[in-house]
Amino acid sequence: MHKIFIDGRAGTTGLRIEQRLSQRRDIELLTLPQNLLKDADARADMLNTADVSFLCLPDDAARQSAALATNPNSVLIDASTAHRTSAGWAYGIPELGQAYRVAIQTGKRIANPGCHSSGFIALVKPLVDAGLLAKDAQLTCISLTGYTGGGKETIATYEADSRTRGDALSAPMQYALQQQHKHLPEMTAHTGLVHAPAFCPVIADYDCGMEVTVPVHGASRSAVLACYKDFYANAAMIHVTDSAEPRPASCFAGRDSMELCVAGHDERLLLIARFDNLGKGACGAALQCMNLVIGTDETEGLVL
Repeated sequence: MHKIFIDGRAGTTGLRIEQRLSQRRDIELLTLPQNLLKDADARADMLNTADVSFLCLPDDAARQSAALATNPNSVLIDASTAHRTSAGWAYGIPELGQAYRVAIQTGKRIANPGCHSSGFIALVKPLVDAGLLAKDAQLTCISLTGYTGGGKETIATYEADSRTRGDALSAPMQYALQQQHKHLPEMTAHTGLVHAPAFCPVIADYDCGMEVTVPVHGASRSAVLACYKDFYANAAMIHVTDSAEPRPASCFAGRDSMELCVAGHDERLLLIARFDNLGKGACGAALQCMNLVIGTDETEGLVL
């Protein structure tokens, strides 16, 4: 029986992780009473008692919790942005290569990837590694997400009665227009790119589902597909399809897998990743990493 603690279980990711883990018989969930949720000593005791702790917290709070975990055998999986490019922290997409997988399996500090960045990295890294994209390529990324990707305040705003929220939220909305989105550092670091992409995230009036699109000029569609199929040949959670038919961004809602496809022709391609922003883009990825840490099947308790 593995002891698991969720620090910040009241948040969107924490609630979904707790819901999934409560259905498993190989997990003992450690919890704190409501009055001790912000007590540093009580949280430190949980962090150092648990085999694995999930940090579902804002960045500064995640750094504080990481400092409280002094037991060398305790594993932290941080769902915040705080450690995604930090030395000594594994990056939580095992499909990116054997080095990533081993680092997750053997490391004590794991940074869960961001939702937008998961799709972008899955699409771009194999092509950079294979030389089909230059490291100095200047790319664009358009990422459409359900509003649950925006956190508790955004969820509350979108789920408010339309009479109180107004009509402004009834259509897709671009955001992070200043090109300073918090996912950009990991999108660059874990693809090997020299330049961050011109990034256009779009939030829409539906709850879950994400479609990340990267336009590319002058690459062979067959070569790109072959590269993906080879790179993800043994991946349990990332699937490559020959079909590039239009599908709703919500088509993977409730699932923890990711689908990659390539649309267009050899002059202009669209590289597309479809998944649930709260699945492979958040808690599904975190649970996959936990499964690897505790030595069970990486898909245990996940929805494919």
